[in-house]
Amino acid sequence: MKNAMRAKETLRLEVLRSILAAFTNELVAQRRTPQEELEDPGCILVLKRLVKQRKDSAEQFEKGGRPELADKEKKELLIIEEFLPKAMSREDIRKIAVAKKAELGITDRSGIGKFIGAVMKECKGEADGNDVKAVVEELLV
Repeated sequence: MKNAMRAKETLRLEVLRSILAAFTNELVAQRRTPQEELEDPGCILVLKRLVKQRKDSAEQFEKGGRPELADKEKKELLIIEEFLPKAMSREDIRKIAVAKKAELGITDRSGIGKFIGAVMKECKGEADGNDVKAVVEELLV
């Protein structure tokens, strides 16, 4: 935060402050004091929530004809994603999905919900849900 202030990066500073506020809100929601430290899994959960919010906001702004606000949301999204661990690639997801498909014996789209859930559980939160859904749908076509 200090580096962003020194470099006069107002957008980065704004995003970092919103992240810090989100961490504090998460602690308060867990009935803990704001001075406590949030553990890594909790931080990642909050950051993923912020990423999802920014994606939804950008999409809504684009639909509403406000490209300047959508661009701001996308820039904020890039800053937040810097703090998240790298997501699994589609190839890695595909390997897991092929193994799960054989294990569960799924042949048609009737078991797609169970299939996506099993793949997501196997990925342990390291994969984006939209990527998992796309890979599973490709396998079931």
